[in-house]
Amino acid sequence: MSTADLVSLAAPISDEPGPGIFLRVIVIASFVGIGLLVWIMARAFRGN
Repeated sequence: MSTADLVSLAAPISDEPGPGIFLRVIVIASFVGIGLLVWIMARAFRGN
């Protein structure tokens, strides 16, 4: 699936040209998920 296909699929979600708010939500959710993963791994390997 190309980038143009993804943008066309995201178009009905936002009235802005391009991915706009949809892409921002995906990026923020990715950072939150990575942060949670790092936190869980840090707690698991802390060595109680």
